[in-house]
Amino acid sequence: IMSLFPVHLYTCISQKRFLIFFDFDETIVDETSDDMVVQTAPGQHLPGWLKDTYQPGRYNEYMQRVLAYLAEQGVTESDIRTIMEKIPATPGMLTLFQYLRTRPPQDFEVVLVSDANTFFIESWLRRNGARQLFHRIFTNPGTFNKDGRLVLRPFHSHNCQRCPENMCKQVIVRDYVARRTQERGRPYQRVFYLGDGANDFCPALILGPRDVAFPRRDFPMHRLITETHEAMPGDFKAVTVPWVSAEEVVQRLRKLVAE
Repeated sequence: IMSLFPVHLYTCISQKRFLIFFDFDETIVDETSDDMVVQTAPGQHLPGWLKDTYQPGRYNEYMQRVLAYLAEQGVTESDIRTIMEKIPATPGMLTLFQYLRTRPPQDFEVVLVSDANTFFIESWLRRNGARQLFHRIFTNPGTFNKDGRLVLRPFHSHNCQRCPENMCKQVIVRDYVARRTQERGRPYQRVFYLGDGANDFCPALILGPRDVAFPRRDFPMHRLITETHEAMPGDFKAVTVPWVSAEEVVQRLRKLVAE
């Protein structure tokens, strides 16, 4: 079987030095895609009765109802794609993507972990020429049915008390790193994680002292890391590099890659 798979490709995937995880909403893009899709609704807002159905920890189920409502109002696949394509990137993010693209192929394995959905993410990445950068995308499945409705499903189930019912990013990151390390036969030199939200704090907890967490400055992930350092020194092991512009991430990666 191996003879059918070019040796240089196998080596390229297997021998990456660094693994870098990205969140999507308010990390890659400067808005929350779930909020942006509301712009396709009549009057660009949702009725009160629909908003009132939201329950904490069950946001995925709420978004399923929102997307069903939008379809009933005549919102099309094209309408949603157009809105997604217009979301601005966060400051410096396209510079960071360009940096990762121009590195030698053995440097970075790039993975996206998001509580958005496949359609929102793929629409934005393709519009911005960034889809090829990502080795894997872990997110909630979002596909259009025969009636033209975007149907959203939960990514998985888990037992983490910190995270929403449909996704624990720590489970995804931990399992991915373990599987890839086994496939490669050796660990990565470092693991990096870029995020902004409370659900990005959970996976960052399993990073080691050589790894780097890149929380967006003054967003929930950053605040939770700071609170953990104060309340339980030593519990959060990764080096923490907050950022306002992703160009700051590029600067830090340049130094770490050169070591």
